[in-house]
Amino acid sequence: MVCLNTFIAPTIANIENNELYQQLQQIVDQKTKPLGALGRLETLAVHLGMIQGTTTPQITQPQIRVFAADHGLTKHGTSAYPSAVTAQMVYNFLQGGAAINVLARQHGIELKVVDAGVDADFANSPFKDHAQLLDYKVRHGSRDALSEPAMTAEECLAALENGMDVVKNMAGNLLIVGEMGIGNTSAASLLLARLGDIPLDECIGRGTGLDDAGLKHKVSILTQVLVRHSEAQAPFDILAALGGLEIAMMAGALMQAASERRILLIDGFIASSALLAAERLAPGVVQYAVFAHHSVEPGHTHLLKLLNAEPLLNMGMRLGEGSGAALAYPLLQSACAIINEMASFNDAGISGQNS
Repeated sequence: MVCLNTFIAPTIANIENNELYQQLQQIVDQKTKPLGALGRLETLAVHLGMIQGTTTPQITQPQIRVFAADHGLTKHGTSAYPSAVTAQMVYNFLQGGAAINVLARQHGIELKVVDAGVDADFANSPFKDHAQLLDYKVRHGSRDALSEPAMTAEECLAALENGMDVVKNMAGNLLIVGEMGIGNTSAASLLLARLGDIPLDECIGRGTGLDDAGLKHKVSILTQVLVRHSEAQAPFDILAALGGLEIAMMAGALMQAASERRILLIDGFIASSALLAAERLAPGVVQYAVFAHHSVEPGHTHLLKLLNAEPLLNMGMRLGEGSGAALAYPLLQSACAIINEMASFNDAGISGQNS
């Protein structure tokens, strides 16, 4: 039996550095523009510099990792789609046909799919040796959280450590974690309710498109799950009891990436729930996060508030896959370009603003 405190979170450095902050702010303020005229692009540039510990932030070899897994809880009808869609969408990713494939290609971001726990045997499929498929499967889907913890302590620990290994073997200095897993909005809602002490009905949305009756049924099932695991109160226990294999693996990946001072470009509801879990396990991870967009999933509003986050975009999206983060990625490129390439008043021989 694995003890629940066996997981040792990586060390997360504090990015606070007043001297560096002042240097970055001065550089931005001296660009050939009125003070603050580039709005959030300026604050984003400063944030990226603080994350990287430099006055010349830059992005190299950006990476997307889409973590895929199934959820045992879906047997109770909590999703509008059957679990088989998870594997089918993985095949779609590997054939380049999903939204995240399109956006990754457009922006030159390397994409790989991580099998965290899909209920399918890819080793016997035509894609078994596909260069974009990474096998980190812990088990064939999480357990039925209505009757037992979604993951045993051993399984949750394995998922966290596998997520860390994914990042250790990854190039670049920016990570987008995406996800695919029918039923994962249920897991994210449960994690938000318990980790954030938010009323459950405020955490639950329609996911892949439930109608009113389906939504009511989902609320009923998840309420029972939360009661069933009322004893789970510590972050690791909560993640194991209520989470999913892909969410736990994403949490591990985010912790490791933050420990390596990589930029975390955070997608929507599911990715943010993984970040909340990571932050509770390794305080300080959220310092490295840039929040891409505001999902229409109702729980995401609560997550953003809990994480003190102001997302860059509000596009009415709820797809997942990392799609919202990929869409926001060019804003980070622009922030780096502005701080590194835009002339200062002194460079351009232009009189600055009077004090």
